[in-house]
Amino acid sequence: MAGRRTYDDGCGIARALDVVGERWALLVIRELLLGPKRFTDLRTGLPGVSANILAQRLRELDESGVILRRRLEPPAGSWVYELTESGRGLEQVILDLGRWGLQSTSLPHDAPVGVDSVILSLRARFDPKAAGDLHAEYELRLNGYRFRAVIDDGRIDLTRGASEHADAVIETTPGRLDSMVSGELSVTELVHTGGATVEGDLAAVERFATLFSAS
Repeated sequence: MAGRRTYDDGCGIARALDVVGERWALLVIRELLLGPKRFTDLRTGLPGVSANILAQRLRELDESGVILRRRLEPPAGSWVYELTESGRGLEQVILDLGRWGLQSTSLPHDAPVGVDSVILSLRARFDPKAAGDLHAEYELRLNGYRFRAVIDDGRIDLTRGASEHADAVIETTPGRLDSMVSGELSVTELVHTGGATVEGDLAAVERFATLFSAS
């Protein structure tokens, strides 16, 4: 870590920013909250970052013990990056930061939003009171990626991968899913205009769309 810039301040906030305060660092961590990713997957999730800068951030986060690099078991055999226990400790910080950022009026709201960003925003915006005693399972398909969403006991569990017992499957784009859960567009509007397809219980999808705060 020689040569790294530092605030030279003993405050916990300053010490945290010494580790994750560089541009793109928190977004790299965001991309890994739902599980390991290859370098190419990270580039896809962060299209605005150059390969050199991404490699530098990954190296710095690895040196700081926030992430680690490992090889998957055969037959995959790919090298992936994943969060360490220390890195996973940043999850609530990032979700809270995202929730705060959604309230900002100073930035354009029509900027593109990535797949992982939308999935994590569901976790940040989930309203346990709106869920009540709902027990349901959904599969979300966004730009070829699949996620499993389980609502149970006033909580939401979101994981990467398909669902074997989904009450409904929702296939759409990240932006349209965001519009649906924010209340900007109704499920009926999205389905009728071809903006989304639903397999299974349409009423379950309509209920799903009500479980999140608008901001």
